Amino acid sequence: MKIENIPADIKSKSIKEARDEIDEILSKLENQTTNLDESENDYFRLIQLNKHIDEMFKKKFKEISEKKND
Repeated sequence: MKIENIPADIKSKSIKEARDEIDEILSKLENQTTNLDESENDYFRLIQLNKHIDEMFKKKFKEISEKKND
């Protein structure tokens, strides 16, 4: 699974929605009764959600910087 390719369902999430899903995944991963295959999928989704949030912050920062320079 490539981390760089963020699925459309993640790209459509707001920062709050992505954070909420991250919190759910973290709670699930902290549960010791989850199986390894499921945990691996959750971990990759977690990374994709985090990357999506990072890209949204970078985009917003760029917009703010451009407005400030005008």
